[in-house]
Amino acid sequence: MVNSPWKTEQWFVSPWNFAEDVRAGFDFARQIKVHDITLRDGEQQAGIIFNKDDKIAIAEALAEAGVHRIEAGMPAVSPSDEAAIKEIVKRDLGPQIFCFARCMVDDVKRAIDCGVQGVVMEIPSSEHIIEKAYRWPLEKAIETSIQSTRFAHEHGLEVVFFPIDFTRADIRWVLDLITRVGTEGHMDALALVDTFGVTSPHAMQYFVRQVKARINKRLEAHFHMDFALGVANTIMALAEGVEVMHTTVLGIGERAGNVPMEETAMALLTMYGIDLGLDYSKLTKLAKLVQERSGIAVPWNKPVVGEKLYSVESGIITTWLRNCGDTDPTELFPYRWDLVGQAPAEAVLGKGSGLDSVKVWLDRANLKATEDEVAKLLTIVKTFSLNQKRLLTEAEFRAMAEDVIGA
Repeated sequence: MVNSPWKTEQWFVSPWNFAEDVRAGFDFARQIKVHDITLRDGEQQAGIIFNKDDKIAIAEALAEAGVHRIEAGMPAVSPSDEAAIKEIVKRDLGPQIFCFARCMVDDVKRAIDCGVQGVVMEIPSSEHIIEKAYRWPLEKAIETSIQSTRFAHEHGLEVVFFPIDFTRADIRWVLDLITRVGTEGHMDALALVDTFGVTSPHAMQYFVRQVKARINKRLEAHFHMDFALGVANTIMALAEGVEVMHTTVLGIGERAGNVPMEETAMALLTMYGIDLGLDYSKLTKLAKLVQERSGIAVPWNKPVVGEKLYSVESGIITTWLRNCGDTDPTELFPYRWDLVGQAPAEAVLGKGSGLDSVKVWLDRANLKATEDEVAKLLTIVKTFSLNQKRLLTEAEFRAMAEDVIGA
């Protein structure tokens, strides 16, 4: 079959994604960059602690995967973080290295000392969060932002405004604030920050268009997953011309986490025809590294990188796997396992298995059985799995099979 955008040797998605009526009005940038924030916002997930060696190892893996920018941390957090950032910069891994800073000159000085190329600068943007969370007079928030961003620019840093709580602010008020800070201070880019993940995909289009009508700077998308809408919101923002997406590996981050890089990148590649230039085959390896270094539990069925994403228990799906798994794997899965660095699909044995599942495992064990023996063995397998509430191991199956065949 001739390749089409929705069906290639590597993936098979809905052709509706590429219908002219669907794609009308898309305004994707020519090049979309990934700004990875695993080492900063990702580490803000409660209980995750990266030491210097962890940060360096993850930065190296991010670079191998082709990430464009790495936010290596916040120097003010600890001497260890500062040392890690300096070492990552020193290694010249390929991606641009940024760090995070509050709108304080001292924070900017630390960023300069680390040798980073750019700084993401936290700016309070809603009246209520300035009053209740920061407890600052409004003019103080404005003046410190102007002073520190100007200082960063004067010392050669690329400055990305990062307005905290952007999506819960009055849009005209906050755009007036940003315009003033950008004019009197300095701004190279503006992050559209949905700090609490509270914007719907339908509102995202409105948000981006309102900002673009006032701000003629590069826009970046930084969204959270409190309602699991961060991936959709990021793609909606990119379709409106936003050029940079802020993501973390595995979606780790504050509260419900940040936008997961692997899911967003694969959705863009397969459903929008947008190749970010990543080495997608490194995604699973990268995810495992972050899982190991962070100590977090990752669901077996996590999209793209889940450990058992390509494990098949259902009897009917196992039949499909036997019939076309080798020749047409995208009849069973939306994208091939090797595209994202996963191991090949395999049939597992459990309560949901069928006759073909048993036959696959008999073949794997080089055992022969009659149809009656296969049926009897399936009953034993289902009963065992139900009672134990887990899948079978190869040793357990072999013992059962030899007992049935021997009898």
